[in-house]
Amino acid sequence: MSLADVLAPLQQPLFTLLDTPVSWVEVLGFGSGALCVWLVARRHIANWPVGIANNLFFILLFAGAGLYADAALQVVYVVLAAYGWWSWAAAGSGAGRLPISRTGPRTWAVLAPVTAVATVLLTLGLDRFTDSTVPFWDALTTALSLAATYGQCRKKIESWYLWISADLVYIPLYAHKGLYLTSVLYAGFLLLCLAGLRGWRAEAATRAAGPAVRTEAVA
Repeated sequence: MSLADVLAPLQQPLFTLLDTPVSWVEVLGFGSGALCVWLVARRHIANWPVGIANNLFFILLFAGAGLYADAALQVVYVVLAAYGWWSWAAAGSGAGRLPISRTGPRTWAVLAPVTAVATVLLTLGLDRFTDSTVPFWDALTTALSLAATYGQCRKKIESWYLWISADLVYIPLYAHKGLYLTSVLYAGFLLLCLAGLRGWRAEAATRAAGPAVRTEAVA
């Protein structure tokens, strides 16, 4: 029995949404993805293994839908998730002790042009070497998501802004490709990202005000 035979049942329709079959793999991707973002917003280290499971489901889903850059992106996500898992665990257990911080100008000076160049190169590659019908949008979301994942690994507040930007493109993109459940999932991601941004900013502000608060208390 080949790997394709083992994975075939996951591609079978579970139910129909808006006259479009929804497969087991899309449902599993929906559930694991929602749980992962919720755990990230709560700064819980378990987001990384759950995220890896989500990536594996989405490899199958996106490859089947012709979203090749998104499918390949999931492989990169697995590598980055392993790094993020190690980074958070090395800084402390539980929710992770890596402090939330902001992205500095030097990092942006590298991250912004790399993201732009990656978008252009991926667009050209998808347009030339695949049958993708949405090469630019597939490339843009891929580049934004990679930049956001890097920021998440380092607990940078701005990673949420990058995720929000990507989600605003992902929602109509997946609906266009007939992945309606995944489109709904990313609408949920958008709300969770807004909540995560608020929570991370609040924690960063509390941490920054901590020494001053303690000084006032002693005085």
